[in-house]
Amino acid sequence: RHRPLPFLLLHFTLLKCDITDGNVEHLKREHSLMKPYQGVGSSPSSQWDFWGSTLVTSSYVRLTPDERSKQGSIWNTVPVHLKDWEMHVQYKIHGSGKKNLHGDGIAIWYTKERLHPGPVFGNQDHFVGLALFVDTFRNDLHGMDRSFPYISAMVNNGSLPYDHGNDGRTSELGGCSSEIRNKDHDTYLAIRYSKGRLTVMIDIDDKNEWKECIDIGGVRLPTGYYFGASAATGDLSDNHDIISMKMYQLMVEHAPDEDSLDWTKIEPSVSLLKSPKDNIDDPTGNFRSTPLTGWKVFLLLLCALLGIVVCGVVGAVVFQKRQERNRRFY
Repeated sequence: RHRPLPFLLLHFTLLKCDITDGNVEHLKREHSLMKPYQGVGSSPSSQWDFWGSTLVTSSYVRLTPDERSKQGSIWNTVPVHLKDWEMHVQYKIHGSGKKNLHGDGIAIWYTKERLHPGPVFGNQDHFVGLALFVDTFRNDLHGMDRSFPYISAMVNNGSLPYDHGNDGRTSELGGCSSEIRNKDHDTYLAIRYSKGRLTVMIDIDDKNEWKECIDIGGVRLPTGYYFGASAATGDLSDNHDIISMKMYQLMVEHAPDEDSLDWTKIEPSVSLLKSPKDNIDDPTGNFRSTPLTGWKVFLLLLCALLGIVVCGVVGAVVFQKRQERNRRFY
């Protein structure tokens, strides 16, 4: 249904999904999960392995049922050796819980290790790589400036924990709210990594249009990591279903010095203007690694101009007062 995002039009908020022809040729089947899910299992020839409460049917992969205290995951067994790629995920989160009485969500992973269960949406904490969280339950009752479900991204070199208490704000690179639960149609997200830029697009309205959720530069991710998806429920629950994960290779030229690097040795990182830990003071959770944007420059210039005007007015008033004082002495 969806094809890779048009590269030159990526910065538009809304994109038609099917305007690029021929990209099906770049579908990497060894990294893709599609119906009827052949190659899923524990055999030596399997390309996908699963764990926990995961149930593989002919029409969906259910990571968790709508039951309490469940965890499940599914992982690609083949490491990705592409420098530029795009992953499309078709998924569905649904259940009997009323508004705000459901949880916890799905995570999409591109990490050094796979099949390591843990507390972060069914996967290990202190992971190494990239995670995209589709968080359906609010833990931080003080963070009422954003609505849930909330989609966010995190890059980790293993040193950072995921803080469930504040819904991952301290390490979040960006995100968006998205009403993805209990839809009559499937929902989609696309994760694009190309030339150091991470872009996440969503399609939740079944209009065949992408809407930008996250776009951040300065991201460094190595090759040789694994894709996976996991989900978890706690006291509250939902069905967390993966319908497909389609991996596309992006045909992008790199500078000779980049091509000569050993991309397997790159440490996951993000070049930011401030530390992710400072993000807790930024209620929007959205900051870029790029230089000062146009509106920031405009505000700085405006403040400087106002400062000059204020100094000029104060100086004129002081000068006039002195002149009047001097006249009284003659």
